Amino acid sequence: MVTAPRIRQVVLDCEQPRDVAEFYRALFPELAYRPGDEQPPAGEPDPLGQDWLVLRGPGFGLAFQAVRTNPRPTWPDAQIPQQLHLDTTVPDVDSLAAARARVRELGGVELLDRSDDDEEPLVVFADPAGHPFCIFVDK
Repeated sequence: MVTAPRIRQVVLDCEQPRDVAEFYRALFPELAYRPGDEQPPAGEPDPLGQDWLVLRGPGFGLAFQAVRTNPRPTWPDAQIPQQLHLDTTVPDVDSLAAARARVRELGGVELLDRSDDDEEPLVVFADPAGHPFCIFVDK
């Protein structure tokens, strides 16, 4: 019997892998750096943060790959498509409000507010590198 592959992680291209990894590590506390990828102590060089970093969690991971230039998606304008986005969920509207505040505190930018939608409450954000992601109320 052949074993089917499974998704291990989603890789985000970005110009500053450490900055984007730190944003998601703070937003998703269940994620932790892969051993060896941790942030170095203050004042020490960060050779890994300039190339490739991995965050792992229960069942999934996010990786961050350095690219020289990575134009920010212009979503909802189609000039530069989003190419990929993360869908995340919270259990209720109060949790959505709390998550919205947390994303802003971490430096995320709100792109679309549909938090008052009866069918599918959600908010779309961009991380510090411009990658869009959604937070839905899980119904």
